Amino acid sequence: MSATLSDTTPTPVRTITVEVWSDVACPWCFIGKRRFATALAAFPHRAHVDVVWRAYQLSPDTPRGPGRPEAEALAEMKGLPLDQVQRMFEHVTAVAAGEGLAYDFDTVLTFNTYDAHRLVHLARETGGAALAEATLEALFSAHFERGADLGADGALVAVAREAGFAQAGLDDAAVAAFLAGDAQSDAVDADIAAARELGVTGVPFFVVDRRYAVSGAQPAAVFTQLLDAGWREANPLRVLAGDPTADACTDDSCAI
Repeated sequence: MSATLSDTTPTPVRTITVEVWSDVACPWCFIGKRRFATALAAFPHRAHVDVVWRAYQLSPDTPRGPGRPEAEALAEMKGLPLDQVQRMFEHVTAVAAGEGLAYDFDTVLTFNTYDAHRLVHLARETGGAALAEATLEALFSAHFERGADLGADGALVAVAREAGFAQAGLDDAAVAAFLAGDAQSDAVDADIAAARELGVTGVPFFVVDRRYAVSGAQPAAVFTQLLDAGWREANPLRVLAGDPTADACTDDSCAI
């Protein structure tokens, strides 16, 4: 008996969207970003994954303007002794080093991250996902590895230059003018509102197609599982009808 395939029309591949809520002031978000990048680089369908970085503020009441030493600010906010805060920093610094990151909490300055999030949204609008990713990477590095005072517009302008805004048509003056206004505020506010609706209470928080999610700086293997689950949901395997009498082996038996 000859087999007939009932449908040979190619199925279009569906891109999956990974939304990541994070805050530039969150040390675990930078670590999680690196671990997710490891999983994404090895994912066989990488070309069909759109990563969208979403804004979240862990401490929205932090005053705008110049930053202050992170250890001092955290001890005050949490009501902890400085030596306990330093031990916390030592732990996260050691974990970060395992991901190739050189945290330097002796120089880290706390700051209000709202304008940094606006800058990431501007990057995506003008240069796409690649520029948004490069901008967030530069912000994290400037904050945790170089002690830049990201509460100052000049430091954010320097980050934009480092990330490649000029290639998107925005020079230092254009970025400075953007920071002096309130453009992209609606986008930042929408991200924060969406996080609230989803029940996000901590970052980093990774969501695939608003169907699968994991929280925290998970190992790369967990992010691989997240990507796989989202991909199978969006692109299920289609089994074509052939000869129903064709011989086959099942899990526990084989007709010979």
